[in-house]
Amino acid sequence: MLRLPRKMMFAVEAVLDIAFHGSIRPVQSSEITSRQGIPRRYLEQVLQQLVRAGVLAGVRGPRGGYRLARERRRISVGEIVRVLGALDQGRDDEPDSGSDLGRLVVQPLWQQMEEECLSRLDAITIDDLCRQAADRGIARPATEIVDFSI
Repeated sequence: MLRLPRKMMFAVEAVLDIAFHGSIRPVQSSEITSRQGIPRRYLEQVLQQLVRAGVLAGVRGPRGGYRLARERRRISVGEIVRVLGALDQGRDDEPDSGSDLGRLVVQPLWQQMEEECLSRLDAITIDDLCRQAADRGIARPATEIVDFSI
C-alpha cells in the first residue's frame, strides 16, 4: 500500500483548513493545530514552504496568520504535493537499480504511476475538497467566508 508522507498530508490539511475556515481575518497556525492536530513544529515549516511557493500568503502582526494567495478553485492538490516534493523524497539517497529489469521495467513503472497520480491530484482543487467537507456536514465558524469567485 502506498503511504503518503506525513508532511505532505499536513500540507494538504493545512491549506484545506485555511480555505474551509478562513474568513476576512487570517487563520492563525495555532487554530490549525488545534483543529487538525498537526504538530506545530511541522506545521510552521509546511506553511512557510507554501508561502514561498505562492499557495498561501502570510500576514504579519499580532492578528496575523495565513490566507490563500489566490482563489481556492485555482489551487490543486497536485500543486501542494509538488511544493512539498512528497513523491520524490528519498530518490537522491537511493542508488538506481543496477539491473536491466530495475532500470528498464520497474523504474519506468513507478515513473508512470507517479505521473498518473500527479495528474489525478492536479484535477482536484481545494474548492472541490471544501465542497466535500460541507456536503459531509463538517461545521464551519459562523464568520464571513472569503470568496474570490466573480
